[in-house]
Amino acid sequence: AFVVRQPDAQLTADEVMGFVASKVAPHKKVRAVEFIEAIPKSASGKILRKDLRA
Repeated sequence: AFVVRQPDAQLTADEVMGFVASKVAPHKKVRAVEFIEAIPKSASGKILRKDLRA
């Protein structure tokens, strides 16, 4: 999962994984969390998945 923190948030990867695990089915649980500054988007507003994978 790619997560953008708010400026004053003290969020950890374990907290994100625990929250998601409580909301979804076991096979959909998040296995890894990466914190980034911003989600890359194209001019039309679509998320650039290829930039996230690189």
